[in-house]
Amino acid sequence: MIFRTFGWSFAVTAAGLAFAAWQWGWEAFGIVLILSILEISLSFDNAVVNAGILKKMNAFWQKFFLTVGILIAVFGMRLVFPVVIVAISAKVGPVEAVELAIDNPGRYEDLVTDAHPAIAAFGGMFLLMIFLDFIFEDRDIKWLGWLERPLAKLGKVDMLSVCVALTVLLVSAMTVATHAHVSTGHADKSATVLLSGVAGLITYLVVGGLSGYFEDKLEDEEEHEHEEEEKARAEGKPVSVAALAGKAAFFLFLYLEVLDASFSFDGVIGAFAITNHIFWMALGLGIGAMYVRSLTVYLVRQGTLDDYVYLEHGAHYAIGALATILLITIQYEISEIITGLVGVVLIAASFLSSVRRNKALEAAQGQGLVPEEKTEVSSGT
Repeated sequence: MIFRTFGWSFAVTAAGLAFAAWQWGWEAFGIVLILSILEISLSFDNAVVNAGILKKMNAFWQKFFLTVGILIAVFGMRLVFPVVIVAISAKVGPVEAVELAIDNPGRYEDLVTDAHPAIAAFGGMFLLMIFLDFIFEDRDIKWLGWLERPLAKLGKVDMLSVCVALTVLLVSAMTVATHAHVSTGHADKSATVLLSGVAGLITYLVVGGLSGYFEDKLEDEEEHEHEEEEKARAEGKPVSVAALAGKAAFFLFLYLEVLDASFSFDGVIGAFAITNHIFWMALGLGIGAMYVRSLTVYLVRQGTLDDYVYLEHGAHYAIGALATILLITIQYEISEIITGLVGVVLIAASFLSSVRRNKALEAAQGQGLVPEEKTEVSSGT
């Protein structure tokens, strides 16, 4: 079952890592591996959400999402999107950006380095909004209860995450302006940081709005289908599932694609905190995307969602850490290894916490105690 589901992912991983080591050396091997782990960890909750929605679709639409969808996910968001970001930030054409990366890596690196404040501000704000919206939401299951409980109470204030994000952006822009003022030879890029940060915030709000729109359409379609089924049963007519497999499934597909795009933003943007090499980035994120889709298939075929409940928390804390690192790297250099390991450590910690929780629940059940699964559960105090 495991090999049948993850076989292509294993093959792509082996081929991709071998190619990276052969073409660019062991440094590339390590960076590609870290990017793969980063993409998997950041998109784990995406796979769980996808599985919950995908199981409602018929076999045709499931296959359509897992074939056409993977092309969009890997080649669209993980390969084309990083090139577009570099092209826009460095003010060159996409073709020129790729040609520079291949023929003149020195010049390409200079362009990316010069554009880094814009990339970091855009990505930092996008990731920060994902993190803030997560920690300000009241959830039944809490990982670090001592921190998440008061933040959830603060989250009841309308638009708090936007206010916090804009405050962080203003501080970052002012810091850039101050640094440029006191240092010689440094151009003032505070306006660039401010503009790019606002663009990142707008992008997040637009993507979130589109996801919400498709989700609302999906709920409307499901409600309509349910009413039609009840009416057919009351009249003694056969219940048709053609509409559910057609229109409703189409909205499911659109919603899943927007949702997947929104999750891939954090992986692509976060990758810029680790490397500026677009080919290492595309290879690592592409490998990770394969595992995310394989995991989605596995969860659907198993019929159950993963019970490591703190992994979603760990992934979002990793997103918050990446957002902070990106904003810091506007002014200061941080080792790529440290950046990559922060996310891995947070994911590992959340996984271990999930394992301990599951063992505690099993022990309670063994003693005849029935844990209240629907009440707040937290590894913190």
